[in-house]
Amino acid sequence: MATPPATTATTVAKRKPVFIKVEQLKPGTNGHTLTVKVVSSEPVKSVPNRGNRSSSLIARPSRIAECLIGDETGSILFTARNEQVDLMTPGSTLILRNAKIDMFKGSMRLAVDKWGRVEVTEPASFEVKEGNNLSLVEYELVNVVEE
Repeated sequence: MATPPATTATTVAKRKPVFIKVEQLKPGTNGHTLTVKVVSSEPVKSVPNRGNRSSSLIARPSRIAECLIGDETGSILFTARNEQVDLMTPGSTLILRNAKIDMFKGSMRLAVDKWGRVEVTEPASFEVKEGNNLSLVEYELVNVVEE
């Protein structure tokens, strides 16, 4: 029988999360931690599971909502999925942990997948700057060829 590895008294120190502002978000980045307010939440048609997929995916249809969220520096569309939809009530303040930027039709969307968390927190004192909506900026993928 193998003996379990010896445990040492030293614990791994967790890094303090670095909170960033909405205006600092860039395409293709991830691992963001932000404090944001929900401005609006629009449910997108729920996606029914089709019978031709494997049986493990037939469990339930997924719910998706597009939510305008932001802070005092700007706003962005957030794609909320399943349980996250219930947390996206307009006016609530959230902490998004390990959020990532997805590109959808050339514009940025913020999302939190299974590796991140969406938490409701105390109401924040800032007003969302809706005039700086990062999801309205269209990006184009350009391949750079080095000669």
